[in-house]
Amino acid sequence: MLDIKFIRENQKEVEKAAQDKGYEVDISGLLELDDKRKELIQKIDNLRSEQKKIDRSQKEKGRELKEEIKKIEPELAKIEAEYRDLMFSVPNFPSPDVKVGKDESQNEVIKKWGKIKLKEGKDHITLGSELDLIDTKASAISSGSRFDYLKNQAVILEFALVNFAMEMLTKEGFTPIVPPVMLKNEVARETGYYEAGSDDSFHLRDVPLVLIGTSEHSVLAYMKGKIITEEELPKRFVAFSTCFRREAGSYGKDVKGILRVHQFDKVEMVSFTRPEDSEKELEYFLTLEEKIMQGLAIPYQVVKMCTGDLGLPAAKKLDIEAWMPGQKRYRETHSTSNCTDFQARRLNVKYKTKEGNEYLHTLNGTAVAVGRVIIAILENYQKKDGSIEIPKVLEKYCGFNKIVR
Repeated sequence: MLDIKFIRENQKEVEKAAQDKGYEVDISGLLELDDKRKELIQKIDNLRSEQKKIDRSQKEKGRELKEEIKKIEPELAKIEAEYRDLMFSVPNFPSPDVKVGKDESQNEVIKKWGKIKLKEGKDHITLGSELDLIDTKASAISSGSRFDYLKNQAVILEFALVNFAMEMLTKEGFTPIVPPVMLKNEVARETGYYEAGSDDSFHLRDVPLVLIGTSEHSVLAYMKGKIITEEELPKRFVAFSTCFRREAGSYGKDVKGILRVHQFDKVEMVSFTRPEDSEKELEYFLTLEEKIMQGLAIPYQVVKMCTGDLGLPAAKKLDIEAWMPGQKRYRETHSTSNCTDFQARRLNVKYKTKEGNEYLHTLNGTAVAVGRVIIAILENYQKKDGSIEIPKVLEKYCGFNKIVR
């Protein structure tokens, strides 16, 4: 969340930034609630101060003060809850260099890499069926739409991608971590992705837990309430987890195959940095994502998000879109975002400085979204004889260099 002092001093700018991101937020109402909240807190503090001053002989006065506090506390609790809801609904401020735009149609392609060797070909659904790698018919019976069974060499390919990314990033000094795939509802909300009524998650019915949409959420929660030393920064994690998304609002789009599914595996990068280092860290994350894609020799383009496609927590976001011959277009495989201190404030994650404890900046980036990268490999490495070559960098992890019928 944003600092309430910053919101108060920059009300018009915050309102415009929210509108640029596509959010309608009642900033005036928020500031009014803040005033009421402070007023009630001050009243309770004064009453408690008065309580401390009276002696034991003034029992009646003591009871009166206690009752008065009891009357105010429920009102304060109600206002605190409303205030928190409104604070959590204010989106992060976009970076100055982010273009104002309404949606993904106004995003900017800022780089292209690799020669497209195969302009068109069979899609991953056909290839997966012919080579007995992907079965969505069986998963439709067992689980419903937007699930899949990954089989045979495709399973080996998944773990090859995971090992390739993990080996690269641990050599870069990232701490490997396998986090929980469920979070408490209130903790999940503090990550900035689970605002009531707008999140894309699966909530458990009988317990107050939610399935994570990416391991970034659990890694952020791992640092909740922690204060670390400046010497530990940047603190970087590489996480592997299964992820879950409802894909609400996307029905009718990409319903076939494994591009947009409810359950998928992912290797994710998360970093905690000093504020002055976060822009440089975002560039570093993009470099690592490009290194992975260049290692796999898959053509791609880098896209810079406009304000309307940033989402609530991000101040700046860059995507990598891989060329998909089966679809004759680029599709997103990677994303990296600088969320500045927006998530750290909500989760109370700080570092020690000479001047006192300060909020960290948080960043996230995809190392490998397994299903989507498998699609890119199947479609870009398909051969006329129906086989699939394996990218050279993955051969040592796979133990084979080709998938054949």
